[in-house]
Amino acid sequence: MLVEQISAFLENKPGRFAFISKVLGENDINMQAFTVSESAKFGIAHIIVDNAERAKSVLQENNIGVHVSKVICLDISDRPGEMSKILKLLAENNISVEYMYAYADSKNAHIFLRTDNLELADSILSEMSRG
Repeated sequence: MLVEQISAFLENKPGRFAFISKVLGENDINMQAFTVSESAKFGIAHIIVDNAERAKSVLQENNIGVHVSKVICLDISDRPGEMSKILKLLAENNISVEYMYAYADSKNAHIFLRTDNLELADSILSEMSRG
């Protein structure tokens, strides 16, 4: 399933992600999953929230550069080898994974994927989960 993700661009200095989480919390926007990557001078936070358009608006009001895009959200069994099946299927269909992040609860792993062909990947992975 395709979901909206916000990408926030951050200076690489203490407190920037704390500021983002504060702004979102003060505006009653729940962060459901996130990952932060960095380089020497800046970072990018990819965040799944319960209201991407509102998150974009409030972050922009607070001078944070933000972009909204689609990613695949996939729920799989949290068992050894499950991720390998997904990545093999994407590779067999010549789909590259640009990035991914995940979290697990007591039963499932929840994976967020950005690929070079979102629609095809989503179709293939949706078919796999039905079969």
